[in-house]
Amino acid sequence: MKRLHLHVSVDDLPRSIHFYSALFGAAPTVAKPDYAKWMLDDPRVNFAISARGGSSLGLEHLGIQVETTDELQEVYGRLKQAGGRIYEEGATTCCYAQSEKSWIADPQGLMWETFLTMGESPVYGGDPALDALESEAKACCAPTTPQGECCPPKPELPAKAPCCGAKEPA
Repeated sequence: MKRLHLHVSVDDLPRSIHFYSALFGAAPTVAKPDYAKWMLDDPRVNFAISARGGSSLGLEHLGIQVETTDELQEVYGRLKQAGGRIYEEGATTCCYAQSEKSWIADPQGLMWETFLTMGESPVYGGDPALDALESEAKACCAPTTPQGECCPPKPELPAKAPCCGAKEPA
């Protein structure tokens, strides 16, 4: 069974843990100095917050967490049908967990991950290549309209997102 994943960047982790614990009626299942996670069954969601600095506050990314490799392949197939470029991160350490994951950006540049968690990790992890790709998906190109406005980028990964329908490099 799949579980929706929401990750929110916060500026005051203890205050946010207090708020979400009251809202969900449960303590976090994972609590670290810079991260907390609730694995809820009602609603069925993996809700995580982090205070890692450098991120804009609010919704950081969304995802679909699966329980088996078959479900991961099923959801991965849906990513291919959604269009856009997929970043296959593969085996990785992220959010104090060992996972297998892939990423895609929606038409607005919001990052979505699909992942299977295989175990815990003593470190948060991180992928500098993915960080760069997320920045590129959200970056705005130089002004290209007659009014000097910047068109929103096409969030295609892993190549830099072209602006205003510009042709992609071959």
